[in-house]
Amino acid sequence: MKVSYQPFYRELCRVIAKEFIYTDPSRTMAYGTDASCYRLIPQIVVRVNNEREVQQTLVLAKKHKLPVTFRAAGTSLSGQAITDSILIILGDNWRQYKIFGDAGYISLKPGVIGADANRYLAPFGRKIGPDPASIDACKIGGIAANNASGMCCGTAQNSYQTLQAMRLILADGTLIDTADSESVASLNKTHGKMLEQLGQLAQQTKANSHLAELIHHKYRLKNTTGYSLNALVDFDYPLDILTHLMIGSEGTLGFIAEITYRTVEEHPFKASALFVFSDIEAACEATRILKQQPVSAVELMDRGALASVENEEGLPDFMPHLSEDATALLVEVRAADADTLKNKMAQIMSSIAGFTLEQQVPFTDKPEEFGRLWAIRKGIFPAIGAVRPVGSTVIIEDVAFPIEHLAAGVRDLRKLFIKHDYNAVIYGHALDGNMHFVFQQSFDSPAEVSRYQIFMEDIAHLVAVEYKGSLKAEHGTGRNMASFVELEWGSEAYELMWQLKNLLDPNHLLSPGVLLNRDHQAHLQNLKLLPAADKRVDSCIECGFCEPVCPSTSLSFSPRQRIVMWREISRLRRSGDDNKRLKKLEKDFLYLGDATCAATGLCARRCPVGINTGELIRDIRTQRNMRYERIARWTADHFTTITGGARLALNTIAATGKIIGQPRFGKMTKAIHVASAGYIPLLTPSFPRGATSPKAPKLVAGDLKVVYLPSCASRTMGPSTNDADQRPLTDIVESLLNKAGFSVIYPQKLDSLCCGMPYNSKGITSVASERLADMEQALWEASEQGKYPVLIDTSPCALRAVEGFTKPMALFEPVGFVNHYLLDKLAFTPEDSPIMLHVTCSSVKMGLSAPMKNLLDRCCTQVVIPDGIHCCGFAGDKGIKTPELNASALRLLSQQVPANCVEGVSNSRTCEIGLTEHSGVPYRSILYVVDRVTKPLS
Repeated sequence: MKVSYQPFYRELCRVIAKEFIYTDPSRTMAYGTDASCYRLIPQIVVRVNNEREVQQTLVLAKKHKLPVTFRAAGTSLSGQAITDSILIILGDNWRQYKIFGDAGYISLKPGVIGADANRYLAPFGRKIGPDPASIDACKIGGIAANNASGMCCGTAQNSYQTLQAMRLILADGTLIDTADSESVASLNKTHGKMLEQLGQLAQQTKANSHLAELIHHKYRLKNTTGYSLNALVDFDYPLDILTHLMIGSEGTLGFIAEITYRTVEEHPFKASALFVFSDIEAACEATRILKQQPVSAVELMDRGALASVENEEGLPDFMPHLSEDATALLVEVRAADADTLKNKMAQIMSSIAGFTLEQQVPFTDKPEEFGRLWAIRKGIFPAIGAVRPVGSTVIIEDVAFPIEHLAAGVRDLRKLFIKHDYNAVIYGHALDGNMHFVFQQSFDSPAEVSRYQIFMEDIAHLVAVEYKGSLKAEHGTGRNMASFVELEWGSEAYELMWQLKNLLDPNHLLSPGVLLNRDHQAHLQNLKLLPAADKRVDSCIECGFCEPVCPSTSLSFSPRQRIVMWREISRLRRSGDDNKRLKKLEKDFLYLGDATCAATGLCARRCPVGINTGELIRDIRTQRNMRYERIARWTADHFTTITGGARLALNTIAATGKIIGQPRFGKMTKAIHVASAGYIPLLTPSFPRGATSPKAPKLVAGDLKVVYLPSCASRTMGPSTNDADQRPLTDIVESLLNKAGFSVIYPQKLDSLCCGMPYNSKGITSVASERLADMEQALWEASEQGKYPVLIDTSPCALRAVEGFTKPMALFEPVGFVNHYLLDKLAFTPEDSPIMLHVTCSSVKMGLSAPMKNLLDRCCTQVVIPDGIHCCGFAGDKGIKTPELNASALRLLSQQVPANCVEGVSNSRTCEIGLTEHSGVPYRSILYVVDRVTKPLS
């Protein structure tokens, strides 16, 4: 750490817990990464948990004259969330929200994920206006600070237009709540001169007819280039001007601590159609007509964009055969009821009846059908990212043309691609003239940087000068376009922006170089290199979409950060440079990257290019754990003995806890775990007794038979000591199956069977594969070569079988089996009580989230699915070997358990242990509840 930061660091440690201040090279590099094509490494990263900590950090930064940058989710594409100074990131306490005014308003802290805000509003038929493509990962702080929009919100429903109130912290640490009259009165006393100057700037701007006309023109389009100068012509009251300037300011004028939005209607009825025109001109002319129609979204995709996904499964057969210049419009319409939707579709079809279409998919209101159409649009970027050359990055530029010039603008864009030898594709939000173009770029040579420089200069001149458009329509100016703000706006407006910056951040300590930069070469500095690291992750573009579902994000590294650090380690290994730094990073990675990775692969479901970072970690473990293969193979060969010994050990532990008391037992085992530096597992009071071995099954008259494989976890681990229901899961399964008329068949040598997951998670893949093959053969024989279905009672083991078996068997985990075979054989009597539901990673991957919720809806009157809980982080033995991972993943769980809730369900025995420990209520297999509330149909 630089000496100049030491005094600041020492003082900061007096006001913020040291554990939330990071200065080590691993965390600063990993936490300092965003989705842009730039790389800066902060000197200090501060994880703030409340407004007071933000204020204190800003006051100290001002005292020591050190720059500060704010970060929400880090999904921004233009470099506005990185710094080489002090980076402020959000802790857990920024996730609160409040809905009021008959759901006409929602107040959101900056750490709320955009999609979660919409989920909170969904029961009221409302949503927030902004709808960026990254809404499943980006946070409200970034949405507001960048004035992010999206496919449907246009310029009418973005943050600027739907802002109701704001809590914000100025550069000097002053907190303002615009909905609190006392706070406003205090601001008038302490910052009256600043407010007066804002009012004067607004008056001068309104009086300058040329400048006012320019501002009105610029915001007729989507525009996030520079500051929101429209605040100076749209409002008279200085505080309104101030809050609307904060929208789109990218953290360069202050910190948005809370924002209140006016919500917008979310129509429940939707339909989509795909219209393919022979050329871009026809598509753009149709867009001008559609803009006058009741459409919700019109997405344009040129031939290159369509070609990038044309061979994907489930897409229209005609796509590979479209003409060279074919251009598609994906049109969506929404309505409050089915009749209105039907009338809107007819009106839209009538409006474009004069166009000759090369191909079309007519309007459909069936979700599975229009979902496939939107898969075309959503699949473009991942398809391009997946095939980019190793070492290059994918850049998404974001411009807007006046819609009357859209066709000509797109044509000229294509000419620039050819001129500079870029194989780019174009797609975007046609109603607003907002086009994204995507291209692959390497920065590993001066020639490539020079090519990029000249290309961007030509782009800027084309869009901003020739067509008077926006160089940034919705992605934010950032570092990427800061050098071109004056070119787009002209000197007069540009200097006005600097006046605003000087007024609100006189010391230029908030993200200097972002949004405004007098260095016209700034966009070419600190360009990010993406060196090869491993074929599993080389396609990563560091977007951060994976982070919300990762259980270790708040503890150590997210998948994105693991990849960032592995790239740096791989680069240093190849170069032979800075061996001291390499050893430090390797040592840190053992814990931050490896030991705290659950390796469940849930990240792959959120990744645009399908990267499973867990596969990289397992491969690293394989290389490290090969020396333990002989031990692993011995345990596999003596598996019956191992499981028997484990049952005995669990019963001994349970008896010890009962003798000395559970609180004392918990403290003792924790102390032993800590003293052994984690080598001795942590055994909590929630840990189970040993299970009893399955007995000979009861045979039922009839032809219904099922092969039942209790997983090794179910065969080993019974209920927890404090659980009111002490029946083992095998008894529950047999009871449920028997009442439905099924005879149970157990495979031979049951106690020796294992799917191999314990070995696979540690990277000992050869033993894992052998164990899986043995289990497959046993089930093949027990099912009489696939004649009978197979039930595996925990979802992780079932997923291993589904993914790894080669023989044709009908494989089910509990939810799938009940839904497929038992619903028409059982009568459900739901209980009037809430039940917590945790859908395991493996269940999510098998598409069982909705079926599991629907099944539990049959069993109780209230199903509680807690926010922010995705993977539980127990991950096999991680829950006892690295219990802090489980604790971190479930840190938000206990506060979401209703007061009258006494039970939770899942379908993985190990996950249920951690869920029980961190919720305070016992978690069991969902089959316990199903068995309890059902009777045979008479």
